[in-house]
Amino acid sequence: MSSLNLDAEALYADLLAGVRNLAPQGAALVGIWSGGAWLAERLQRDLGWPGEHGVISSALHRDDFNSRGMTGGANQTRLPFEVEGRAIVLVDDVLYTGRTIRAAVNELFDFGRPAGVALAVLVDRGGRELPIEPGFAAARLQVPAAQRLALARDAAGRLSFVLRGQATT
Repeated sequence: MSSLNLDAEALYADLLAGVRNLAPQGAALVGIWSGGAWLAERLQRDLGWPGEHGVISSALHRDDFNSRGMTGGANQTRLPFEVEGRAIVLVDDVLYTGRTIRAAVNELFDFGRPAGVALAVLVDRGGRELPIEPGFAAARLQVPAAQRLALARDAAGRLSFVLRGQATT
């Protein structure tokens, strides 16, 4: 495990501005467990939107559920608002293959049919396996397939990135 010279706090400031411009009036924030949930919580507070943000787990709708099982966050979906007819801004930390986003959208539709779903991510690392594109990405960068880019949060709530795995040469 190594740290990455990528300023998550500066990217968060860009994400905040991007979500402000992306979201239609009355939209609800929904963060994907766990990094996206941290971001949605902070965005809700910093945007000063009324109500609460939602948290969604992709675990039950993942195409690799049989191999992963009920991993952390499997029972974490909490949507404290009506999804039906509501504009949703889905927030995640790192977009890679698109499989987590697909699973989260499937879970979201289990709660109703939103008016629309926009996707905002902190980092788009490319490598898509599905035709999913964010409406806003604070950064776009290439990370080798053998490595995993993960958002971390310390006790004070400061964000940073951790790079796991081996770089390929």
